[in-house]
Amino acid sequence: MSVVILGIRAGTTRFLLVAIRAGKRPGSQEKAVDKGGVPKESIAQTQQAIVDSFQCLGNWMARYEYLIDLGRSLPDFPEKWRTEANRLHGCQAQVWMVSELHDHRLFFQARSDSAIVTGLLALLMKVYSGRLPEEILSHLPDFLRAIELEQHLSPNRANGLFHMMERIRLMAQDALGAEAAKAKP
Repeated sequence: MSVVILGIRAGTTRFLLVAIRAGKRPGSQEKAVDKGGVPKESIAQTQQAIVDSFQCLGNWMARYEYLIDLGRSLPDFPEKWRTEANRLHGCQAQVWMVSELHDHRLFFQARSDSAIVTGLLALLMKVYSGRLPEEILSHLPDFLRAIELEQHLSPNRANGLFHMMERIRLMAQDALGAEAAKAKP
């Protein structure tokens, strides 16, 4: 059993959410992407929950702190995955992203050397990881506009966010192609 403590800051108040998970945490030797389970909510519901969370945090300083805390909650990202092949180009910060297709669902893990960018990745993972590739491709990241995130990012970070989303979509397209190739006799 593992205990995960997630912190959310709203102004000067810090709220702690405690989640208790049963089971063994994957070791650093395992190659598999963390398949934290199939999301129970639809992509639209997950996006709305993110919008609601951001609206509860009044100012942008609190929202940036929340992003950083979300990034800290991501699963470990092994050093062996920080390769050029997994690196996302087009971002000022260094970003690595991997995916794995399991039971027709695409699971992602990602990390950056920037705390805010890692938080952006955490938002994208929350929405898209564990989904069917068709779901990923049919749902744009509308929540980004709703929380006005793009307006509060530097041009370089906004460009990086675009490239992160493009990589997720490309991985979903590749997964669909792989599934189609398997289905052919």
